[in-house]
Amino acid sequence: MSHRLAEVGGETVSAIRRWSGREIRALRQALRMSVRAFAPYLGVSERAVSKWEAGQAVPGPDMQAALDIALSRAEPDVVSRFDLLVCGKPDESGPTRVPAISTATTVIAGAGPAGGDDELDALELARRVAASDVSDETLNRLERVVDELAMAYAQTPPQQLIVRVRQHLLYVGQLVDGRKTLRQHRRLLVIGGWLSLLAATLHVDFRQPIASRARLDTAARLAIDTDHDEMTAWCVETRAWDLLTDGHFRDAASLAREAQDLAPHGSSAHLQATAQEGRAWARMGEAGEVRRSLNRLSQLIAPLPKPDGPEHHYRYDPNKALAYTATTLSWIGDPAAEGIARDAITELERASDGVRRPRRIASAQLDLSLALLKLGKPDEAGATALLAICSGRIVPSNRWRAAEVVAAVEASGVVEAADLREAYQTYCS
Repeated sequence: MSHRLAEVGGETVSAIRRWSGREIRALRQALRMSVRAFAPYLGVSERAVSKWEAGQAVPGPDMQAALDIALSRAEPDVVSRFDLLVCGKPDESGPTRVPAISTATTVIAGAGPAGGDDELDALELARRVAASDVSDETLNRLERVVDELAMAYAQTPPQQLIVRVRQHLLYVGQLVDGRKTLRQHRRLLVIGGWLSLLAATLHVDFRQPIASRARLDTAARLAIDTDHDEMTAWCVETRAWDLLTDGHFRDAASLAREAQDLAPHGSSAHLQATAQEGRAWARMGEAGEVRRSLNRLSQLIAPLPKPDGPEHHYRYDPNKALAYTATTLSWIGDPAAEGIARDAITELERASDGVRRPRRIASAQLDLSLALLKLGKPDEAGATALLAICSGRIVPSNRWRAAEVVAAVEASGVVEAADLREAYQTYCS
């Protein structure tokens, strides 16, 4: 495996990732280069490029880093083409960095149940009927699509959702150069910003740091260009979550505070960033800071009504506070975490609003498992973690949480540990 060096909070840290032959070929094609042009671009022979793409050889550590840098410096349209090339064609050269995505996206991109092509056809027809490059009707429908995709995040497998998000990003990109008023142009940029932010979130879920950073940068630029303070805050909060999953807890807390300062007071981004700060402090074992964050969150949520479409990823559902509190308290070993985690699971499974949230259920089960371990109940912790892992809903960005529970159950010596390890290797490797 190769190591990529990245700047995080002023420090140089190492992240592990490996380029497959298909990804190298996708990068070359996204840059619109032939093998002959790509070889000197990287400073290697044409034969080396051909062998890498065919899966007959693997680039060394320095070249792995060079490929990372090439993608990180690419324009957004190149990143979009790269994403589509990697995820939209059958794999002929081994696994990619997107788990189990190639088969699913090959089906969906054509005529799968997500209906992405039908959505785009309808949008295009509305644009033509209005005899305008970018009609208000087209923008209205795109704004509805953004909401639909954000609401689908809670229950749709991410490898399916990313396909639809990319399709609409490409469509928005085509409309940007069309004739439109300044008001229409701003609306289109806001749409592009939300789609880029959702794509970045999915890349975080997949543990694709280069792609997630590129998407976040695009979303942040569009948020600034349109003076959209809440979107700007969501961009910073998403980066804070990314850092937290990478173990950079103090940097995550700092960014979460920055997001709170940027967000309109009481907005969804403000609430989410407050919760995120609490989780970062919990990972550092700072119980006092945790309780201050949770108290602020409780005060912010108290006067809020239940929002329309509470499953919308960018609308803070006050009921999320229960699950977030369970996570935070389980991380600092507070005995109250067990009861709160059980309540969170009950509420999520009840789905009183008619919306199932399988990913959040799995996360709450991991919270309960960790709480049970702290209370000296490793057998029940193992059984609960097994439910979460076998659900298949633990995305790569959350696997470290599952691994933490698996290791603790194994250390306890209970007989359930072997089954739990086997399940983890099956669903999370």
